[in-house]
Amino acid sequence: MASPTPRPMRVVSGIQPTGSLHLGNYLGAIRNWVAMQDGMATSGDGAGQCLFFLADLHAISMPHDPAGLASATREMAAALVACGIDPHRSVLFNQAQVPAHAELQWLLTGTARMGWLSRMTQFKDKSGKNREGASVALFTYPVLQAADVLLYQATHVPVGDDQKQHLELARDIAQKFNSDYNCEVFTLPEPIVPPGAARIMSLRDGSAKMSKSDPSDMSRINLSDDADAIMQKVRKAKTDPAPLPDNPTELASRPEAANLVGIYAALAGTSVEAVLGQFAGQGFGAFKPALGDLLVATLAPIAQRFRDLKDDRPALDAILAAGSAKARELAAPTLAAAYDALGLVRG
Repeated sequence: MASPTPRPMRVVSGIQPTGSLHLGNYLGAIRNWVAMQDGMATSGDGAGQCLFFLADLHAISMPHDPAGLASATREMAAALVACGIDPHRSVLFNQAQVPAHAELQWLLTGTARMGWLSRMTQFKDKSGKNREGASVALFTYPVLQAADVLLYQATHVPVGDDQKQHLELARDIAQKFNSDYNCEVFTLPEPIVPPGAARIMSLRDGSAKMSKSDPSDMSRINLSDDADAIMQKVRKAKTDPAPLPDNPTELASRPEAANLVGIYAALAGTSVEAVLGQFAGQGFGAFKPALGDLLVATLAPIAQRFRDLKDDRPALDAILAAGSAKARELAAPTLAAAYDALGLVRG
């Protein structure tokens, strides 16, 4: 008996349109999205596909400004295109234009279990001490995340350490649904940890991730920052007075120093060891200007493309409309199969 034909590789990932993209987003995720997109395009078999979405439905799980969300959604689309996401080679869209995301989430809430959701760390972190006052959407957020990837029969999902739990939940939901209803509606997606992914920390606190929610703009390098802003932020980044060592193990107790060296290595496409080999014995008075120059050289073309596109609302709306139409087409068979498996009658 012949073995079943494997599904074509399909990568699905999303990002919330809240605030500007920063260096941590770029080096931790977006640059790798571009690499996966380009790898699919050059693989030769034409079977692979990437879908990247703006998670605007997720954004409403927390208090938000409606006008600001609409603006941020377009701005995030501009930033992704500026970083290299090609709408002609990848499917780029926003959730709100694909109602199947919300529909499938509701269908999956019959399979997801309260105990599973209660253990999710994101709800605990974001609700804080006011869990009774948190929105139901925040609690069921992981079910929508599951729908996001299961809807498209994703074979692979790029994940960082903070997203592994969510993908495991998506797999649990898919497996239970398939088992409960004696069907094979959903593919169980596998995690991808991109080899070039970098964990970028705050410029003000080497123990905290670089984040767009940090109230201090000096804590992050925004992809829209100009050269002067980048150089100023690097110059004022928190460091210590010791020179750079020649051994990475000596950076273990120096989180701010380790972060800046890691940023340099990620941008240069080299190892931390190689960076230390170049700068060992030198202080940050020498290292920071070199890092700033490298950041400017890398980010300046992205910032320019972003500025050219971010105010072109018709172009951005056209990109999202085209991508959303394709996403709706891809989602339809899975959603229909889920309705059928549940015994729901649709006209």
